[in-house]
Amino acid sequence: MPAALILSSDPEPEARAIIGDGLNAYNDAIVGYADRMPLTVKVVDPATGAVIGGISGGTSLGLLFVDLVFLPDSLRGQDVGSRMMGMAEDEARRRGCRAGMLYTISFQAPGFYQKLGWTVFGEIPCDPEGTSRFFLTKTFRD
Repeated sequence: MPAALILSSDPEPEARAIIGDGLNAYNDAIVGYADRMPLTVKVVDPATGAVIGGISGGTSLGLLFVDLVFLPDSLRGQDVGSRMMGMAEDEARRRGCRAGMLYTISFQAPGFYQKLGWTVFGEIPCDPEGTSRFFLTKTFRD
């Protein structure tokens, strides 16, 4: 009897763990080591200590993955974004990463990343009409 397939838009933490742990174990067996680590750069309000923005991602097998980047409008244009990206890139280099990858939407910040040396390697149209997701990479070492 074949396995049952169940589609869900709200997977249980246990299901996510089984899928993630299974893939990680497979990769580790092939590669011979496990080096995945989360990476976060937090932007903190100095008055309250509350996190108000930052970067969330991780490193694995020589790559930095930037998953989420957010800055409140009040902090944009003040070099905070460039500084936090620099911190993430420096930590990725310290961890031995040779490159990084991220994606952004055309109405978000492709130009910002390109000014920091990231290069577009793919574009996929998405909604709303006229919008695209841009996939970018940056090499950290020769």
